[in-house]
Amino acid sequence: MRLTIIGSSGSFPGPDSPASCYLVEAEGFRLVLDLGNGALGALQRYTDMYRVDAVYLSHLHADHCLDLCSYWVARRFAPGGPKPPIPVYGPAGVAERMAEAYGLDPDPGMTETFEFREVTAGNLRIGPFAIDLAQVNHPVDAFGIRLEHNGKVLTYSGDTGSCDELVGLARDADLFLCEASFHDHLDHPKDMHLTGSEAGEAAQRAGADQLVLTHLVPWNDDECTLNEAQGTFDGRIELARPGMVYELG
Repeated sequence: MRLTIIGSSGSFPGPDSPASCYLVEAEGFRLVLDLGNGALGALQRYTDMYRVDAVYLSHLHADHCLDLCSYWVARRFAPGGPKPPIPVYGPAGVAERMAEAYGLDPDPGMTETFEFREVTAGNLRIGPFAIDLAQVNHPVDAFGIRLEHNGKVLTYSGDTGSCDELVGLARDADLFLCEASFHDHLDHPKDMHLTGSEAGEAAQRAGADQLVLTHLVPWNDDECTLNEAQGTFDGRIELARPGMVYELG
């Protein structure tokens, strides 16, 4: 299983990164986790966008889903004709949300290009990956995801405040890709995002092997975020940067 960081900026694209987007590959299958604003252009540096097999949207905030609109254009009006539909997994209302975002009539909306599959907490399979989803702590329906393949585990938090569900998803993960949007020393809304130290605490409780901090808001001091996480997690920690590749097994 291979993880490539496409975009790691939180809440909006930054000068050095698109918003959230991650490419996970195994056995020739390509799964895109989130497709935030600015991500589709960057994705094409790392793979042929027409060879993506499925898209998973953790929730329906713009910085995690909006470039699906651009991807719809690219697939719907591709030279040589429309590309075959691919599945898009997301929370309830995903098809309507994406049609609205592009100003389309919901019938058919984007359903001729994407096979929208609404998700709930529980287990499913996407290509070669065994998937476990849990609803996490965010103002809208949002899901963390645990992917297993050949005995290796990758967990992606999506957007969340502290919650036991997140720790469960990251239990003994080989790599825990976790958001860290806030700083401890600043006031911030509760039940929305994690600080670096909270991300570290979750990884420590879960017994994760490696923590990669993402959803890094452009106006934050990333080194401060990293230092906060290092104070609560004694394993390996890195800041997610576009182009970074992690081989799991």
